[in-house]
Amino acid sequence: MSRLRVASQLPEAFNSVFAANTPGIEIVPVPAGPPAALPDAAEILVAAPFRKAGGLLTPKPPAGWPFDLKWIQLVSVGIDFYPDWLFDGPVVTSARGSSAVALAEFALAAILASAKRLPDIWIDSADKWTAQPLKLIEGTTLGLIGFGAIGEALAPRAQALGLNVIALRRSDLPFPVPGVARAESVADLFAASDHVVLAAPATDDTHHIVNRETLARAKPGLHLINVARGALIDDNALLEALDDGRVGQATLDVTYPEPLTPDHRYYTHPRVRLSPHTSVHTPDTRINLAARFAENLARYRTGVPLADVVDLTRGY
Repeated sequence: MSRLRVASQLPEAFNSVFAANTPGIEIVPVPAGPPAALPDAAEILVAAPFRKAGGLLTPKPPAGWPFDLKWIQLVSVGIDFYPDWLFDGPVVTSARGSSAVALAEFALAAILASAKRLPDIWIDSADKWTAQPLKLIEGTTLGLIGFGAIGEALAPRAQALGLNVIALRRSDLPFPVPGVARAESVADLFAASDHVVLAAPATDDTHHIVNRETLARAKPGLHLINVARGALIDDNALLEALDDGRVGQATLDVTYPEPLTPDHRYYTHPRVRLSPHTSVHTPDTRINLAARFAENLARYRTGVPLADVVDLTRGY
């Protein structure tokens, strides 16, 4: 089997896992961002995001693009971190599902931490030895905005802990997880849910899907969790709802932009739990991405259509 040359914009921690899972390839590291050039005979580009949320997208390289590439593998599911011109040439595949378990666990951890008031109940002196009221998550309702790989991973885990799960998705197809109920609208989902997890891509349809109208219908004390994209939330509307208590807590692993400006209220708001887009940074993400790449590489070598090809009309 001839060796394929793969240009990778990922760090060595990823490249070494890729190499271990895909024999017969030569991985050549290249800088992140729009490539001004690529190694000779490179057929495949593993592309890191070209920007962070809210950053500028750079123009198409002045000459040479796409440098005889046959396939581009993204390391994210969403395509909003990449310019439109990237999708005008070779086939582009996404990293669908590679971080689904990590994101599902993060969302569940946020739900449990909120109900059990972690870490606020930890004490460091005898004078604080006073029992604190906690909440159960059993019997509460989890609403999912979007039901792709993250929803498929999160729903059964939540059900195992006794949560009822309702979801909203663009497709009319049945949910692949038994027992998940379909919400009729975003407003209905927010009205019925104790916890809402945003797990949808950033598209024109989902931009500011969480807004004043949505939050006006929210169940009092709602816990909003965002592991998708910051652009799904109208920040001013959310802050108003947090201020007046309609939203009890917001756990935000993603924002728009990233990073937030130093004076942003999310940093200091007592009802906000903010983390720096870190939920996907687990070893399994690298392993899963490498495994999916290896599966697609086998397809590529045999001329079979690739899996997880980006659909521009869907936004992922």
